[in-house]
Amino acid sequence: MLLPLLFLHLTGVSQIHVITGSDEGTVSEEALKLYNKLKPEGGDDFSQEVIDGTVANADEANTACGQVIQSLQTLPFFGGGKTVWLKRANFLASDRTSDAELTQNAVAALLECLQQGLPNDIHFIISATGLDKRRAFYKFLNKEASVQSFDKPDVSRDGWQEQVASIVSKKATERGLQFNREALDLFVMLAGEDTRQINSELEKIDIYLGDRREVNEEDVRLLVPLSRAGVVFEIGNALQKRNASRAIKLIDQQLARKESAVGILRASIIPTVRNLFMACAVSEGRSLPSGNYQSYAGALDSLPEAERAWLPQKKAGGVNAYPMFLASRNAMGFGAGKLRDAMSSCLDADRTLVTTALDHRVVLHRLVVNICAA
Repeated sequence: MLLPLLFLHLTGVSQIHVITGSDEGTVSEEALKLYNKLKPEGGDDFSQEVIDGTVANADEANTACGQVIQSLQTLPFFGGGKTVWLKRANFLASDRTSDAELTQNAVAALLECLQQGLPNDIHFIISATGLDKRRAFYKFLNKEASVQSFDKPDVSRDGWQEQVASIVSKKATERGLQFNREALDLFVMLAGEDTRQINSELEKIDIYLGDRREVNEEDVRLLVPLSRAGVVFEIGNALQKRNASRAIKLIDQQLARKESAVGILRASIIPTVRNLFMACAVSEGRSLPSGNYQSYAGALDSLPEAERAWLPQKKAGGVNAYPMFLASRNAMGFGAGKLRDAMSSCLDADRTLVTTALDHRVVLHRLVVNICAA
């Protein structure tokens, strides 16, 4: 019974395949691709089986494991291969259902089945967004299975936007779509890092454009919903382009939704002005490659330490270049002197909002006009 595992060690080919990670959309997509690739061509219901691993309690987890074991041990009537897929398993992580004794016993039984080895030409696929790495089941899979992990970009880390932009560009290219850089930046901020959301928004754009394949900013604004993070980005984007009317419109919308004026100032306006100033100041006297993020970031990191010590730093080390890269396209049009004045105006506005009873809307409107007129 242990022959299949011995064969695995000799050939490096596994009959057990694990697709996991926090990016649920990609996990589902890749697992489906693998299932379609591995299932026997022209096979019947006995040569391919999908078992739903999304359970609500330990009883359902026990049933799912039992179905998997039975399916793996039941060979097709007419011979040939078989593919079994435990789809979207949510009882292999660490939560109330996963930790239940009944679930643990069921998973242990499945582990024992896998340890005994699978018959030749039998493939077993597990797709799950969470696997508890402390458990024996994961340790076995990590050693004996083919494991692919797909995690969402960590939006708490600096530079996540460029990682998401790369994902969006790849998926857009597969559809024959081509984003200009500003449209891509806007799409990333509106759609976020979730692959399912990205795919959904790209599908809408694809259908809307018809034969046209170039995606511009107006297409993105029309079709992709404006999230809270997207509003913050769009206010800053309008300021960078000196589009006071759009910035004021977005600010008014946020105030109407009971968003704090101080929050809008500190989350969007001040960071935008600061990034413009730093991008302008660091470019004075030198030519930085503003057309490509990697080249721009590399140029900043290669500056002498004394010249980059005042720039924003990543937690992992190095200059946090992405916000400055976005600002660099418009920074020189303002000039360092005017941007310094704009920073002072932001400070005055912040103090006014916090210490006086002046109309918050008027304070922000006046600040936006001053920045765009700089």
